[in-house]
Amino acid sequence: MCGIVGAVSTRNIVPILVQGLQRLEYRGYDSCGVAVHAADSASPATSTRLKRLRGIARVSDLGTQAEQQKLVGVTGIAHTRWATHGAPAVANAHPHVSRGPVPEGMSGEQAADRPARVTLVHNGIIENHEALRAELLARGYFFTSQTDTETVVHLIDSLYEGDLFQAVQAAVQRLHGSYSLAVLHRDEPHRLVGAREGSPLVLGLGSDGQENFLASDAMALAGVTDQIVYLEEGDVVDVQLGKYWITDRTTQSVTRPVKTVHAMSGAAELGPYRHYMQKEIFEQPRAVADTLEGVQAVVPELFEAANNHAPGEGAYATFRKVDKVLILACGTSYYSGCVAKYWLEAIAKIPCQVEIASEYRYRESVPDSKTLVVTISQSGETADTLAALRHAQSLGMPHTLTVCNVATSAMVRECKLAYITRAGVEIGVASTKAFTTQLVGLFLLTLALARARDLLTDEQEADHLTAMRHLPMALQAVLALEPQIIDWAEQFTTKENALFLGRGLHYPVALEGALKLKEITYIHAEAYAAGELKHGPLALVTSAMPVVTVAPNDALLEKLKSNMQEVRARGGVLYVLADADTHIASSEGIHVIRMPEHYGALSPILHVVPLQLLAYHTAVARGTDVDKPRNLAKSVTVE
Repeated sequence: MCGIVGAVSTRNIVPILVQGLQRLEYRGYDSCGVAVHAADSASPATSTRLKRLRGIARVSDLGTQAEQQKLVGVTGIAHTRWATHGAPAVANAHPHVSRGPVPEGMSGEQAADRPARVTLVHNGIIENHEALRAELLARGYFFTSQTDTETVVHLIDSLYEGDLFQAVQAAVQRLHGSYSLAVLHRDEPHRLVGAREGSPLVLGLGSDGQENFLASDAMALAGVTDQIVYLEEGDVVDVQLGKYWITDRTTQSVTRPVKTVHAMSGAAELGPYRHYMQKEIFEQPRAVADTLEGVQAVVPELFEAANNHAPGEGAYATFRKVDKVLILACGTSYYSGCVAKYWLEAIAKIPCQVEIASEYRYRESVPDSKTLVVTISQSGETADTLAALRHAQSLGMPHTLTVCNVATSAMVRECKLAYITRAGVEIGVASTKAFTTQLVGLFLLTLALARARDLLTDEQEADHLTAMRHLPMALQAVLALEPQIIDWAEQFTTKENALFLGRGLHYPVALEGALKLKEITYIHAEAYAAGELKHGPLALVTSAMPVVTVAPNDALLEKLKSNMQEVRARGGVLYVLADADTHIASSEGIHVIRMPEHYGALSPILHVVPLQLLAYHTAVARGTDVDKPRNLAKSVTVE
């Protein structure tokens, strides 16, 4: 979601801060800002002042504003904000500042004109901000925003006694919730202090020893440094010229490993495509091929490659021991888990429960130490999923595995086993290639569990792997259907409601198709298991309600045809994605696109692609912001 970049250097770091924000734009934001130590014109040799720029336009506009105002500084922080507390407005944009308590008799306007003493940027949510605000108001602090963040900057100011690092250490002891912070003080011009709890923050080490950086994502520092230190929960970091030190939540000095991270900045280039979402849809054959690269056999050890834990019980022993699977995920990742449930129970014969992460952690559940807890996340930093994982571990379920697209993420670090998908950087908020590569990883997990449980023969394994290796070619054939899908999209442009239907394996695909349509076109869309039509949703069906139907040639086809007839009998208009041998033909009120081939258990990976294209082209026709839909963010790092 929100993005943080900070730097301490001997050169002007304003361009670095702006470029770092641009690399994080894909996460989604509604305001942005930058603050630096700038020389005080009254006494440039002996003092500095904190200068801040904020806006509710794009980062590029912030960069232009910085150039026009000749903003220069060697120490600074920058931020992109996705609104949680307070509307998208300049007053609520970061960085926030504290000017100290207001002297008695001074007006609010006069108080707001005083020089800033502390400035900070913040990702996350401070849950006890109301109590802190009341306390700080009583102490004379003047608030100018609706945010929870402003309480933190005033709190740090109130605790400052000449050492910013100690003030931040003291402040975080009083914060409840999640945060990553980057803080500057007027009187310490070459010092940047960071802290994290429940929200990601990394330290970047300059190559010449003369500069260091903070960021919420290593990608923000691509091209600046590839030496990254991942801060742990509760860490506070003191960043200065050529040096840094870290303390943990007990204020003890700690050492965190330095990792070389090659952030894929080049992958974020748009190239010949109109939008990133379009680019990422068409990257799916390559992404699937990359995710399968090197997979010669379905061995449990595939799920140990990214294991960052000390040597211990491996995947094979874990898979032999567990007798249930619990999948925890949110949004699109949740729907990939719903598909996996069908695979796991049909092929690996293991009971599987799929939970929305934000719901699981807040309900009474029955833990089982023989459960394999599987988390799914594109970013590996999804706050609700991380919290659900920790909750499951606290209940005594130690067997954990993640399917994730970022090898250096918190999700990978906190799970004992991992399968890293290789979708590459995904910029569009509406996930596409991350979803299909998650399905690939989950199908491999299914086969590995089946193998460990002696339920998969050599011949069956070979057949499955052959089918998987053919997926990139099959996806190319599906993408060739784009002209027909554009015709459908033109008919959807004026619609405000849509239904999606699927059965069995393809019900979660229908759910994902409806999510894509609502995310980027703002058309209200719902998905149902087709057999549920007559239990309520059929009341909505009219000629104005398009009904998108996923119709593979599987065991439920004839049942699905009956459901389609129920729609037609009420005047509904069907848009059917049908396998070639389903004998479903276009006619009045029935529009059919034929899929190139039936793909058995892997069919969901193919059928979701036309639904992605339908949402994309409908959004283009409606003129919405495809890559940055309103009110949404890419990486949801707050609860």
